Amino acid sequence: MVTRVTRLSTKGQVILPKAVRERRRWSAGTRLTVEETPDGVLLRIAPAFEPTHHEDVFASLPYRGPSRTQADMDAGVAREARRRHDRD
Repeated sequence: MVTRVTRLSTKGQVILPKAVRERRRWSAGTRLTVEETPDGVLLRIAPAFEPTHHEDVFASLPYRGPSRTQADMDAGVAREARRRHDRD
C-alpha cells in the first residue's frame, strides 16, 4: 500500500490521486458514500439504488388472483427462460 498526500480545499473538496481513481475505476461523477471510522474516513461506491423494504413497495402493483407458491414462481421463471431461449 502506497501512502499519498492530498489537501482539503476551502470548499471541503479532496482530490483523489489519479492512480487511486484509475485503480478503482472511479471517473468524474462517480457517487461515493463517506463513512467515518475510528481510523479515519472510508469511501465506497454508492449503491445504484437506495435500499428499500418490502413494506415500502408492497401493493405498488396489486395482484388480485390466488396466492402463488414458490414452486409456481419457479415454474414461471423456467417457462419464460425457455420461451426466450427458443426465440433466439
